[in-house]
Amino acid sequence: MAEATAVSGEGAQPVRTVLDDPKDYNAVHKLNSEWTLWFDNQTRRTSTATWTDNLKPIVTIGTVEEFWGVYDSVAVATDLPNGSNFHLFRKGIKPMWEDSANSEGGKWGCLFQRSIGEKVNEHWLHTLLACIGETFEASPDVCGVVFSNRKNCFRIAIWTRNAADREACESIGRHLKKVLGISFPLEYLLHKDNAGSGSKANTNGIYSV
Repeated sequence: MAEATAVSGEGAQPVRTVLDDPKDYNAVHKLNSEWTLWFDNQTRRTSTATWTDNLKPIVTIGTVEEFWGVYDSVAVATDLPNGSNFHLFRKGIKPMWEDSANSEGGKWGCLFQRSIGEKVNEHWLHTLLACIGETFEASPDVCGVVFSNRKNCFRIAIWTRNAADREACESIGRHLKKVLGISFPLEYLLHKDNAGSGSKANTNGIYSV
C-alpha cells in the first residue's frame, strides 16, 4: 500500500493521517490501484441486456481514507437483498465474464451458510482489505472480489485474470483461505465454463487448494 501524501505549501501544518486524527487529518494514504464498487440485483434479471442495465458503478476509490468513508456509508453485506451482489474491481474492469480482463480467467469461491450471520461481514471486510492492500503474492492477477447474498447462503469470490497460470491462481486461493481463516478446500472455476446458468454451468474446478 502506498505511503501517505501530505498537504504541502507555506504554513503547512504537521502531517496528520486518519490513523492519528480521524476527524481532521491532512494527509491521505494512496492505494497502489484505484478500485470501483459496483452493485447489481439479479432478482430483476430477465436478459443479458437487463442484467447489464442493473449493474451499477457506485464509486471509485483511490485512498485508504476514501475506502473507509465508502465502507462506512454503504449497506453492510448481510443487509443486501437476496439475489444481489457487491463487486469491488480494479478501475477499468467491469465485473462481467465478457470483460477482456476477465474472459481468460476464473474465480475462487467460498460459500457460507446463512447461519454464520453477521460474521460474514467480517470475512467480506478482510477480503476487501486484502485486495486493496495488494496482499496477494500474485496481486496483479486479482481483478476483483464479489459478495453475493443468496436465499440459502452467502458467497465471497475472488476473480483472477489468467486461468492458465496455475501457480498464480493457486497462490491466490491459498492466501484467500488465510484471509478468511478457513481450512476446507476451495475450487477454482473457469469463467468460460460457467458462462451458462443453472444446470448448464460447470461446477467442476480445475484447481483446488
